[in-house]
Amino acid sequence: MKYAVVVEQGPSSYGAFVPDLPGCVAAGETREETLELIKEAIEFYIEGLRTDGEQVPVPPCELEHIEINAA
Repeated sequence: MKYAVVVEQGPSSYGAFVPDLPGCVAAGETREETLELIKEAIEFYIEGLRTDGEQVPVPPCELEHIEINAA
């Protein structure tokens, strides 16, 4: 499965969250570290759902980048 992940750059670190998995977040010093941490967070989140007998959501969210002329 592929989940959409939003990565945000802050003043001194990066953060990431998964819109389809409420509360699934991660933060790191670099983008690469943050992506690795969010991958681990997704796996942990899904493992928790399975342990609790809940269904793993099929990711309905897709991301697209739209380029505009903002000049």
